[in-house]
Amino acid sequence: MPTLLSIGSAVPDHGISQSQVLSILEGAKGRELPARMADILRNTGIAQRYIAMPPEYYLRARSWPDRAAVYEQAAMTLFAKAAAIALERAGLTPRDIGQIVCVSTTGTMTPSLPSQMIEAMGFRSDTRVVPLFGYGCAGGVIGLGLAADLARAAPDRPVLLVSLELCSMAYDHSRMDKKDMVALALFADGCAAAVIGPAGGPGIACGPKLSAFAQNTWPNTLDMMGWDIGDTGFDLVLARDIPAFVASDFAPICDAFLAQQGLTKSDIAEPICHPGGGRVVDALADYFGQDLTATRKILAACGNMSSPTVLFVLEEILRGSPLTRPAIMTALGPGFVGAMGLLTP
Repeated sequence: MPTLLSIGSAVPDHGISQSQVLSILEGAKGRELPARMADILRNTGIAQRYIAMPPEYYLRARSWPDRAAVYEQAAMTLFAKAAAIALERAGLTPRDIGQIVCVSTTGTMTPSLPSQMIEAMGFRSDTRVVPLFGYGCAGGVIGLGLAADLARAAPDRPVLLVSLELCSMAYDHSRMDKKDMVALALFADGCAAAVIGPAGGPGIACGPKLSAFAQNTWPNTLDMMGWDIGDTGFDLVLARDIPAFVASDFAPICDAFLAQQGLTKSDIAEPICHPGGGRVVDALADYFGQDLTATRKILAACGNMSSPTVLFVLEEILRGSPLTRPAIMTALGPGFVGAMGLLTP
């Protein structure tokens, strides 16, 4: 069964606290924020985040070519950092990797980011490259499931999964409307990498098995989450109450997924959840009946980095001790899609 051999993460150099974000927003608007909006931004569950460029960069007009150039440089740097950590922890070199799955929805490169890293990092020329685009926050779980499938199909070719998002480069901040301010208050930049190979391989001594993955797309929810293409960036689409959706629609899907594996919520260890925001974490905690300590810790320290965030949570959970019970991974993203994965000792 495919096994998680190692995991590593990296963030950009520019840290910013949530109080700084509020001050920047008020400066950009030229006045204090409405009380309700200020409360929303303070209640995100985020204390600090990391972004690719200094804060003042984002208040200037930015063309698509400018964004693309910054994305390419920052993405290659973070890819290299996170991948190097994961490979070292697995006891492997780039030449040991046979396949690379790369998840990113906040920027594009052609040739793709992993293709450009083949020569830069010394991967073999016959390394299979699979870029994955469009799943947003759900991409980390979906990418891990795809990596597990590839490792299962070719166990002699270890898989490197890299999930990278530069959310700060994606959004158009020219209007400073309500949705743009929500995006500014929630999203951050980061990269996580994982090495997946056969059981008994090098790496984490008791790395969890990647047992099962599933996803569900709900009808008539295309307007629930995503973005529209603006003149100089992406315009956030966030049309429904996601915390309420967790209780009414996502919970039954999770129940069914666990039941298919012969499990219930009482059988699982601390869930590994993409946090979304503070209210989403609260809704997930209510459903699972657990406080989701690691999920809250990563949200507070790093913000919502979109797809890699759930892998940061996984790294945090495994940092303490290996799994002794099954654990579920969850994430919600554009589509509207729910992604789930089961990890077992």
